[in-house]
This record gives sequence, structure tokens and C-alpha cells, in this order.
Amino acid sequence: MLKENNFSTKPSSIKFVLLFLVCIGIGSNTMWAQTINYTEYTGEVLDADSKKPLIFATLTVDNTNVTTITNSEGQFSLKVPNEYTENNLTIAFLGYKTKQIAITELEEKKNKIFMTEFVMALSEASIDAPNDAEALVKETLNKKGDNYLNESTVMTAFYRETIKKRRKNVSLSEAVVNIYKTPYSSKKTDAMKLYKARKSTDYTKLDTVALKLQGGPFNTLFVDMVKYPNYIFTPETLAYYNFSFDTSTRVNDQLIYVIDFKQKPEIIDPLYNGKLYIDAENKILTSAIYSLNITDKRLASQMFVRRKPKNADVWPTEVSYRVDYREKDGKWYYGYSNVLLEFKIDWDKRLFNSIYSMNCEMAITDWEKNTDNAFPKYKDRMKSSIILSDEAIGFADPDFWGEYNIIEPEKSIESAIKKIQRQLRKGKSISGTAAR
Repeated sequence: MLKENNFSTKPSSIKFVLLFLVCIGIGSNTMWAQTINYTEYTGEVLDADSKKPLIFATLTVDNTNVTTITNSEGQFSLKVPNEYTENNLTIAFLGYKTKQIAITELEEKKNKIFMTEFVMALSEASIDAPNDAEALVKETLNKKGDNYLNESTVMTAFYRETIKKRRKNVSLSEAVVNIYKTPYSSKKTDAMKLYKARKSTDYTKLDTVALKLQGGPFNTLFVDMVKYPNYIFTPETLAYYNFSFDTSTRVNDQLIYVIDFKQKPEIIDPLYNGKLYIDAENKILTSAIYSLNITDKRLASQMFVRRKPKNADVWPTEVSYRVDYREKDGKWYYGYSNVLLEFKIDWDKRLFNSIYSMNCEMAITDWEKNTDNAFPKYKDRMKSSIILSDEAIGFADPDFWGEYNIIEPEKSIESAIKKIQRQLRKGKSISGTAAR
């Protein structure tokens, strides 16, 4: 059996930390003065026939870099600077016809945008693809300097991480960060600076442990496999996968090759399997959806668990990733990524185990050229070991984000925030009574 220990195949900063719960600290929000110079539009993007929500659909204000995505219920919130309200809005979703709407036609709330699925002719669906799927992947990764932004940019991004115990949200952290993105042809690592963050945690739902995700926004940034191929595909590890063509599709009216990849059966180390979506004409990776092989629980646990209670075994039951790229003026760039980590805690001398899931996602909401090649000072840079929930403050201010675009919260997240806030108020009330 083949086994190689001298390469990196995983996003090494994606780790969760299990700590015994010692204390609870809740911060309060600082009020921020806001000058309203934007119009906010909310609504949902739906399939025109089935009316099902379209998850992760991209909405972009034409001739700008202002963009957002729909959440897991197909809902969106888009804040458009008033100077752009006469522009059009472009909505794109994999496998659907791209749609344009004049922003002036939108209501401020309860918009319903219907998308029509692109039905491919049989001859087009089975279009002749290159004979070698692996060679196409190599060519695509090698052309990143030609097809992706090859200049320094400063990107504004919204980041969210959630922790659930079974189906209940118990911890929520959100942040707006600035990403100092280096050219795709450069080997220099991107830098990040934390602008603003907030959190809400119901510690009563966390057993006897506190769970924290180490790395914060870096976990999602490193899923940009075009910029950071070494986390999944290196010249050496490409040979450890089987690649094959699936049925083609379309995005933004461009023909897309769909390539399946999976770890070869003789490879022992946990690698990945999933799908790559490659623009047929220009050999551009437009999206990737994949997951980690966690058949070996021991090896998978070693990859992710930094510290755990002595009286428990911890192992992941699902580790999955998604990255989407966007295009402007013929150049593509990182637009959105998502990481899901689900795991079990098997306690000694307990009848039932605990099941938790951690989800983190980041969406680019605006960007501009970094003409001065400015980089934040080292002391101001976000560390790749950051635990965002330790840096954030509370959820009290409803206007916390102001003009910044965010991913619309799902109903379950909104409900969890309200429930956590009620729990905190109740705790403070009891504490105040006891003090008297």
C-alpha cells in the first residue's frame, strides 16, 4: 500500500478545540454611529418551476464589486450604495440561466427572484471532452496566472461560524474582515485584518466542555484551492486520485465540464473526493465541492482535534468543503467558501454520546485594487491561530453591521440568537436577585 507522510493534503489550520468549561464571559456591544448611504434589499431566489430555494446563488451589482449570496434557505440581504441603485443586478446559479434585473424594479423587502433551469440538449450534455481528466485539472491549475486576478487586491469579506449540538445552534460568531489578497501567481500568503466581530453563546447547551474553532476565517480562506493547491492537490498527490468526467452543465451561460475525483483505494492517508467544475473554453475552475475520507477514525481525529477531555473519544463523522469563484472583466477570483465539520464525543461511563457540528463560511462582498501594495503591519494582522469567539463581543446592537453586506441569517440562527439572549437576561436577573 502507498503511504506518503511528507506532504500537506489538508487545511492544517482547521482545528476545533475542546476545553473544560471553566467560566462564562459575555461582553456588551459598543454602539456605532451610522450614516445611511445605502438601500437594503431582501428577498429570496427560487426555482421558477418547483419554487424550491436556490442555496448559494450569487447576486452582483453590475459594473461594481458589490455582491452577496443566498443562505441555506435561499434568502438574501443586499445593501446597495445609493450611487449604484440605477444599475442592474445579476443573479447566477450553477445549472441555471443567468438573470438580470434593474435594481429600480426591486422592492426593499420580500422580493422573489425566479430562476429558470438550463436544460441542455443531449448532444451538448455528452459533448466531447478531453480524453484525460487529470491532464485537464493540471492544465487548469497551471493557468491560474492567466485566468485569475493577478494583481494585489483588498477584499471585504463577511465570515460566520456556528456550532450546533445536534440540530440546535449553541454558538454563533460573525465578523467582517479585510483580506489583503496577493496575485494568484504569487506564492505569498494572503493577510487578513479583523475589522469587527460579534458572538453569542449558550454555554448551558455545551455539556461540560466549551468548543472553539481555531483558525477562524483562515479555515475558509485556505479552501481557495486555486491560490492554495497544496492543501489538496500537489504535483505529488495528484497521482493519488482517480479523475473522471461527469455530465456537463452550465454557469453564467458558459459550458462547464464536471470532473469527479476520488482517492485511490490503495492510499491509506485520508484524502478527498468530490467534484470540480471547469469552464470548458478557458480551462477555469469555477467551483469545487468535496469532502474528506474519514474511514479511518483515528487518523481523521488526529487531523482536527487539538485538545480534548481525557474521559472522551472524539472523531469527525463528516468533513466537507465548498469554494465558488466569481468573474469580472474576464478575470476570476475567490468569492465564497464553506467548511462543515461534524463530529461525535463518546464519553466514558455515559449512555449517550454528544453530536456537534461546526460550520464556517466566508463571502467576498466587495473588493478594490491594492494599488499601493499595502499590507497590514504584523501586529495588526489576524493570526492563523485565532479563535474568533475569544475576540468577539455580544449581539445586542441590531444595526451592528451598518453598510456592510452580510449573508442573511437563517431562521434557525435568528431564533437561536433570541433564545440565547433571553437565557443571558434570565441569568443576569437571577444573579442580580442573589446579590441583593
